[in-house]
Amino acid sequence: MTVEQNVLQQHSQKHQQTLLNQLREITGTTDVQLLQQALQVSNGDLAEAVAFLTEKNAKVPQQDETTYYQTSQVASDRYISVGSQADTNVIDLTGDDKDDLQRAIALSLEESSRAFRETGITDEEQAISRVLEASIAENKASLKRTHTEVWSDSPNPHDRKRIDNCPVGLKNVGNTCWFSAVIQSLFNLLEFQRLVLNYSPPARVHDLPRNQKEHRNLPFMQELRNLFSLMVGSKRKYVDPSRAVEILKDAFKSSESQQQDVSEFTHKLLDWLEDAFQMKAEEDREGEKPKNPMVELFYGRFLAVGVLEGKKFENTEMFGQYPLQVNGFKDLHECLEAAMIEGEIESLHSAENSARSGQEHWFTELPPVLTFELSRFEFNQALGRPEKIHNKLEFPSMLYMDRYMDRNREITRIKREEIRRLKEHLTLLQQRLERYLRYGSGPKRFPLADVLQYAMEFASSKPVCTSPVEDIDSSTPPGGTTGQQLPPPSTAEQDSLPPLEGSGPALGPTTAPTAAQQQRVPIHKPFTQSRLPPDLPMHPAPRHITEEELRVLEGCLHRWRSEVENDTRDLQGSITRIHRTIELMYSDKSMMQVPYRLHAVLVHEGQANAGHYWAYIYDPHQRCWMKYNDIAVTKSSWEELVRDSFGGYRNASAYCLMYINDKKPFLIEEEFDKETGQILSGMDKLPPDLKHYVKEDNELFDKEIEEWDTLQARKAQQEKLALATSAAAASAASSTSTSSSSPQPMSIESSPPDNAVPQQDPEYMEQPSPTNDSKHLQEDTERAISRAAAEQEERSPEALLNAAIKLEYARLLRFAQEDTSPENDYRLQHIIVYFIQNQAPKKILERTLLTQFADRNLAFDERCKSIMNVARAKLDLIKPEEVNMDEYEIWHQDYRNFRETTIFMMIGLELFQKTNYVEALMYLIYSYQYNKELLSKGLYRGHDEELLGHYRRECLLKLNEQAAAMFESGEEPEVTTGLGIMNELVVPCIPLLLVHDTERDLLAVEDMRNRWCSYLGQEMEANLQEKLTDFLPKLLDCSTEIKSFHDPPKLPSYSTLELCERFSRIMAALGRLPTQGR
Repeated sequence: MTVEQNVLQQHSQKHQQTLLNQLREITGTTDVQLLQQALQVSNGDLAEAVAFLTEKNAKVPQQDETTYYQTSQVASDRYISVGSQADTNVIDLTGDDKDDLQRAIALSLEESSRAFRETGITDEEQAISRVLEASIAENKASLKRTHTEVWSDSPNPHDRKRIDNCPVGLKNVGNTCWFSAVIQSLFNLLEFQRLVLNYSPPARVHDLPRNQKEHRNLPFMQELRNLFSLMVGSKRKYVDPSRAVEILKDAFKSSESQQQDVSEFTHKLLDWLEDAFQMKAEEDREGEKPKNPMVELFYGRFLAVGVLEGKKFENTEMFGQYPLQVNGFKDLHECLEAAMIEGEIESLHSAENSARSGQEHWFTELPPVLTFELSRFEFNQALGRPEKIHNKLEFPSMLYMDRYMDRNREITRIKREEIRRLKEHLTLLQQRLERYLRYGSGPKRFPLADVLQYAMEFASSKPVCTSPVEDIDSSTPPGGTTGQQLPPPSTAEQDSLPPLEGSGPALGPTTAPTAAQQQRVPIHKPFTQSRLPPDLPMHPAPRHITEEELRVLEGCLHRWRSEVENDTRDLQGSITRIHRTIELMYSDKSMMQVPYRLHAVLVHEGQANAGHYWAYIYDPHQRCWMKYNDIAVTKSSWEELVRDSFGGYRNASAYCLMYINDKKPFLIEEEFDKETGQILSGMDKLPPDLKHYVKEDNELFDKEIEEWDTLQARKAQQEKLALATSAAAASAASSTSTSSSSPQPMSIESSPPDNAVPQQDPEYMEQPSPTNDSKHLQEDTERAISRAAAEQEERSPEALLNAAIKLEYARLLRFAQEDTSPENDYRLQHIIVYFIQNQAPKKILERTLLTQFADRNLAFDERCKSIMNVARAKLDLIKPEEVNMDEYEIWHQDYRNFRETTIFMMIGLELFQKTNYVEALMYLIYSYQYNKELLSKGLYRGHDEELLGHYRRECLLKLNEQAAAMFESGEEPEVTTGLGIMNELVVPCIPLLLVHDTERDLLAVEDMRNRWCSYLGQEMEANLQEKLTDFLPKLLDCSTEIKSFHDPPKLPSYSTLELCERFSRIMAALGRLPTQGR
């Protein structure tokens, strides 16, 4: 059929497809043949068709030959988009009063049909308009958002400035991440980009539009050109697509809103583009058939070869996006194989005429851009709502389509038959191998080779006694402790316990139990005792076995085990060879002539009714994958794409794959200047009208940057003046106070100003006046001096200092080497312990210890004073080249960071224990982040990362539960507070859980999202539904970009003693708590 005939029959085809979509939406029926039968039986009356499909005892009529041929031929009237999905707004027809319900449906459908006849706008188009109105409303509402919310722009235009030639992102103007994903995928097809940018409307566009189609499509094309031109030449990091969305919205009339299904949007977008280019093609043709570039780029043809009750037929059909079912398949080729064969098809290539029916699809012409639509949604009849399929589905980066081409029909059938035969043989081998690997007849089964090995070990074990109980002293349990007298068991316990050897009826009525037998023998608990009792035999052993029996048995078991291992290896080898044969079945060169390279993967995360969309697009020039996530465009990798797109790992999976013909490089090649031969880039790619448009926008952005810089310069000048004024006042006050007091020499104890880098020794080493911290350190120092004086014969200050330092170092070394519980962290008690565990240089240790003994606050006896003076003299004698002071300061700064991280951690855990999760969160978040930075330098630089990660995760889950409970209450203040917790605390922290990609963190994020997505199918008030719709896209955003965050809380100061005590208390308390959550 020609393109002209297709265009003429467009209206009737669209109307018929709309009827099918409405029936599918209302009834939940997905069987296309059954839907068409219902339309045929009802003569196109939708109300009667619904009644036919929902009747309780309705039976599906036998399909006659005419109906079957109509089914096969209907798509040839128009470029079909095979298997387009129905809307997800499902009407429940399971109620008792079906007559009333069906009358309401009939009225609704009659009104819908009348609206289509009057306006020419289908329900499918109206469905798209819902999201467009939501997008515009969301964009207007965004002006009222606070700066902590996700979609707000940074007030600093430098944050929104494009860096070099980085790809331009698209702003999410409210539930429009689907728009961004599709548009970016098409924009990065350079041939498509050129077609859009160089599109010129028909000459009659200056006249009044002749029909609804022109009134809608031509303005949209112009806005799409404007958007593409900004994506090419803008100076902005991302651009706002609101005007293109506004044009889409104005094309339809609807007041409802929902997040649009991307496949439907893509269908409709290509339809509009096709219509726009068709108008231009018809105007440009001169006696020739018009060529529509959209058709040539995105549409292909396949041959439907069918048989019905022995009668064969063939029909050529056109297709755009090709739908594939995901459920039940492991990779893309399996999906394609299943999609290419429908029904029982053996009779197609059988000499006998059988009654079987079915059809095969064979591609006769593939489009340059081949798009697969992965059906990851199914309707749950029991729940009355659609559900997402999260199954894993693999797909290759290079796809060879030869096996699906009509010209290879015969060889593919031969290979399919060979694969079928191999798979049957493979199934038999796998079943046989399973018997070897899971041997036994009970519920627990083991590998047969292991069973034989265990039997051999048992037979060769030497018994230590004749009975497993007679060598155990019943009066003394293992370990030598006398058994504790316990009360006798109750009657129920006695009934439930098996009779012990030597007690009960087995001994006869005259035998009385002894006192020792009444005592309960302690049972060995392997998970609570660190080692086995020395007198407990390691393995059971046979009571009696002769050497001859053992020799024969060992010989048989050895031989059988070798035979089993050989059989297992042979089976595994055969299975591997068959798998390899199947994999290489299509690897010969004749079946690798139609290569398609993966260009883009569109990903959805969330549930069927809500979620977030983004795209991975291959950049052939940089030879890498790029991730387009709304405004964020970042370099990615194949590994990240696989993780997010294959599915089965979390709620994210690919729903659309875009492949391009690898033998048609024009699809992604840059355009060259015809005169200079240079590659056109940036503004040079744009026609004059778009150059002017982009230039104006860039000038506006430059002006915004200039105004911002002027404002900031003015603010900086005002701050300088204020500082100068305050400094002058402070100087005058200082000079007045100095004149009235004698000058004091600057000593090492002087504290630096808050904003200065400390040059003297750290505050935890020396204090200007006695404090709890310095007292603790002074007492340790004085004890070391006293011990040195008692042990040292030579009494000179230098000898005593050396001896005291050695004793102090030895004490701290023991602490550093001691394996202690988490609540006794000696690193907090002394900096030297921290340095030793982290292998600080010897010179750093020596100087730090000297500083400790040079403290002026030591006791005022002559011995301590003389030692202090010697220590200070030694410090002065240390040359700069002997100790790198920069390195020294770095080590001490690391210890300060360690103490600060400990305080964050301690306060956060204390607040968490008190169930004050709101305040605890920031302490736990910052303690985890700072701790991770410390651990990046060494294992002992920080605290247990798993512990901090656990409580950070649990705190977020607790807050999520609190917020969800508030939302469920329905009370306006509670709902507002709950959503405030989510928006201000939980949502900004989610990227922190996603960025490191640990399994438990990802599962926690999944739990939080699932909790809120579970509300989608529930009835609630309109205001709650609106709030939920506004909130969900933020929660489901998969970006790892930290958009806004709270400043760290201000920390109080603690002495070393107080810090150690509080830290020990909270860690001990946590050790007593049962482990809950993830």
